Amino acid sequence: MPGDRPTMPPVRLRSEAELARDALTAPLLARAVRLARWAGPSRPVAAGGVLTEPDLRAAAEHLGLGADEEGPGYVAEAWQLAVDTGLIEVREPAEEAAAGQETDGGAGGDGDAGGEETTGVATPGQELRLITEGSPRDVLDIWLGGFETVLADAAAPDLAEIVDQIGDDGELDLDGIDWNPEEEADFLDGVLGNLYLLTALDEQDSGRAVPLPALAAAMIVPDDMEEPTDDILEEISEAMVRLDDQFRMLEPTGLVEYQPVDEALIEEVDGEGRFPETAESPHGPDEEDFSRYGMVRLTPLGVFGVRTRMLDAGIDAPAVGDLADKGAEVLLDALPGHPEPAARAEAEQWLARRTPDEAARELLAAARGDDTGAPLRRLACQQTLSLVGAAAEPALREVLDDRHLGGLARVWLAERAMPDIPEPSEEMVFWLTVDTIAAQLAADGDSAELRDLVRGLVEQSGSFFDSAWRVDHPATAEVLEAMGRLHPDKKAAKQARKAAFKARSRA
Repeated sequence: MPGDRPTMPPVRLRSEAELARDALTAPLLARAVRLARWAGPSRPVAAGGVLTEPDLRAAAEHLGLGADEEGPGYVAEAWQLAVDTGLIEVREPAEEAAAGQETDGGAGGDGDAGGEETTGVATPGQELRLITEGSPRDVLDIWLGGFETVLADAAAPDLAEIVDQIGDDGELDLDGIDWNPEEEADFLDGVLGNLYLLTALDEQDSGRAVPLPALAAAMIVPDDMEEPTDDILEEISEAMVRLDDQFRMLEPTGLVEYQPVDEALIEEVDGEGRFPETAESPHGPDEEDFSRYGMVRLTPLGVFGVRTRMLDAGIDAPAVGDLADKGAEVLLDALPGHPEPAARAEAEQWLARRTPDEAARELLAAARGDDTGAPLRRLACQQTLSLVGAAAEPALREVLDDRHLGGLARVWLAERAMPDIPEPSEEMVFWLTVDTIAAQLAADGDSAELRDLVRGLVEQSGSFFDSAWRVDHPATAEVLEAMGRLHPDKKAAKQARKAAFKARSRA
């Protein structure tokens, strides 16, 4: 059922054109595209479709990596990505013969390139044309395909670990590898999910980098554990080392920006398998030292990539702007669950598709009701209407006598210093007060802000509770009970509880 789907906070996405540009400038895909063009019209390859040693060196020079000792490795990674994404097609000799093609260097399978046997030929693939002639979405689909392959590689065991498990008979002892593919993939997905959540909830929308110890601890330390045990600390350290390797692999895709763990720290991991500072303090390193332990953030392209995976997995991962063409009822139901910056951006996009008068009428109609969600809808309505200009004035004046909306309308008009605002009745004032507190309770519970509001209301009117219990609002009793909990003065709290009892008896 749709209601059973996990839901994430909304994120702000860049346009597809901007994201496609980010994808094309990501080091791994940029190199893969350059290699695919360099490979044309055809190039002999060794077993497994890999470049021969001479071509590997030539490709490194072509990419400007000839002087880099890591250059051949970067080339091999980019070449493999190009093959995996269809930017390069590798054909075996039989396929070449069937296609009637001839290539230099023995594409027929018996060729030789610098003394190395070639077993096939590589040509630019069909996907390469989409890089320049396709839409931004085509580019993003190619990037997503490459991201998936790198993500799978990142979750795979270390090659050295595999080699260590090859016996004298040449057989691989799979049981000897401490690796569960599903658990490893789920762990990495969980880490990326946490990064995504933190990015969505970042009210400054700055995508601040997250310390690696915090990410690892969030995945490992049980929620009910006050102080992590030595075993848990060791597990966190092991996870940090693993994540360091994985983020180093993922950064060239453009998914993340990553400051790796200080190599000196890895060398200092003590005999118990923990980083020195994490061993000394259960709370991890001091804040100023966090950068030494690795810092990571999702890029805008990374947010897009992780969100796409979430959607494919059946997770409800909305983006700001998804509600722009929806009705006001949908908008007002959704906005209270959004972080404040995302809620404002969503409301602005919704309003941009409507005239001020049209938007105000639709919002006001959706805000009516006596159901339990109505106060929160009216609060969202009020916040959205605060973004609407004076052209909406006629729509607000039309509801001045409305029991649900008259108080809200007066507040809107007063904030804009509009003339001829009729005085509200005492009944309307009390109804609006109860409705406002009910909305705050639904939004934030017993918050400090609500506590201050309650104290201020009682101070302004010493007889507040004598009248409040008579308010014809479905949430009157609930609001008065909350005021009894929140008011710091025992006498006032007792009066609130008595008023709540009267309200329930009246109902």
